[in-house]
Amino acid sequence: MNSPPLYRQLANHYLDAIRSGTLKTGERFPSIRLMMEKHAVSLSTAVQVCRELEGQGVLEARPRSGNFIRQPDKPQKSPTVMTPPKVDSGVYVGIHEQVSSVLKASQQASIKVNFSSAYCAPELYPLKILQNHMAKALRTDQHLLGTPGSACGNPALRQVLARRALASKANLPAERIVITNGATEAINLALRAVTQPGDTVAVESPTFYGLLQILESLNLRVLEVPTTAHSGLNLLALEQLLSGPEPIRAMIVIPNLQNPLGSIMPDTHKARLVELCDEHGTVLIEDDTYGDLVDTELPLSTLKHWDRHDNLIYCASLNKTLAPGIRLGWISAGRWHERVEMLKHTQTRGCEAMSQLAVSAFMKTASYERYLRRLRKTLTEQRQQMSTAILRYFPAGTRVTEPRGGTLLWVELPRSLSAMTLFHDALKVGIQITPGDIFSNAKRFGHCVRIGCGTPFSPRIDEALKTLGQLLANQG
Repeated sequence: MNSPPLYRQLANHYLDAIRSGTLKTGERFPSIRLMMEKHAVSLSTAVQVCRELEGQGVLEARPRSGNFIRQPDKPQKSPTVMTPPKVDSGVYVGIHEQVSSVLKASQQASIKVNFSSAYCAPELYPLKILQNHMAKALRTDQHLLGTPGSACGNPALRQVLARRALASKANLPAERIVITNGATEAINLALRAVTQPGDTVAVESPTFYGLLQILESLNLRVLEVPTTAHSGLNLLALEQLLSGPEPIRAMIVIPNLQNPLGSIMPDTHKARLVELCDEHGTVLIEDDTYGDLVDTELPLSTLKHWDRHDNLIYCASLNKTLAPGIRLGWISAGRWHERVEMLKHTQTRGCEAMSQLAVSAFMKTASYERYLRRLRKTLTEQRQQMSTAILRYFPAGTRVTEPRGGTLLWVELPRSLSAMTLFHDALKVGIQITPGDIFSNAKRFGHCVRIGCGTPFSPRIDEALKTLGQLLANQG
């Protein structure tokens, strides 16, 4: 089956947004210029998109004012996706004790240089702007702190998130978004909504150690799928596992800037992953926490873009991109929305309102995009400086990933060296790293280290990396 032409794909994308209410009747439709910039399309294609939507009866042109959205005449069928024909990894339980021992040792040490964090340095975040918006929110509503927030979150923030998702080709109706305490709560809610204790959940390998802790706390079995820094999840391995004897209830994936590898799945792989999970009845949970940190003006596509059967739960967070201290995340759970809404109310009620008002006010402005561009440029420079220093000071044979965004580097040491030994030796001199051992139950990454690059490079950082290199040399 041939894919529809690009202009029709984009028209269907916006049509879905209009049908779902993300783009509302009477609102101004994105301009031709904006569509060309956001979707990297020609003038001809952008014009054809508008003509297609006018033909569908959802767009009207107003002289000297632009295009505006009008009520659709009648429902249209969603575009169909052809399902291709169907063409050993172990199941593990038990990572919490090892992760806890690493975290406890770090907390008890006197840390001078912290390479374990995935956050940016505080000075890189727009803290003053957010403080001003918070102060304005308090002045506007003097009863704000005395009034419980909405159970699903501030409507203005949910609308902003829904509109921003359109640039990533995801239609997330604002009324189907639930604001959470970061992506951690969003993932917890997703898993609680679709699994029962004893179910098997597939994850990338290596994967974020916090996710492994969540799975263990919910008494879920973990199946690890090989993942590479080049293109992410190994789809051939996943196909074999999905066709195997172990039923896989859910799959959790970070398709854009995977933690810890920094990989980005190609669009063809994203589409196939969604199809595979549909074929096997496996719920797909997408974590898009790092998507806004990718080094490109054009947003990357989310897995949600290819979800035609409402079989995907989308989770994201602003913790890494905007302000770790306010812990704002969100979940769009599709067919499981009502259950997630109930679980959110049962566990934590609504999130506090002041930060949501401040964040929504900032994200509506052009200043937010300018801030993201500056942050991406800064992080690119910091990763390059860190990578150069690591290769200079670490033993011969060391390899460092080259992610296209974010705050993390995955460092593969010669196999004769121990990341856990380096972790303990480094703590003794006040340097904190994250050993690869805790990113998997399979014990395949004992020679790997995750290094955070969120702090601006400086002589102090350079000296700390030199010290790590000396500690590794002592192991040899």
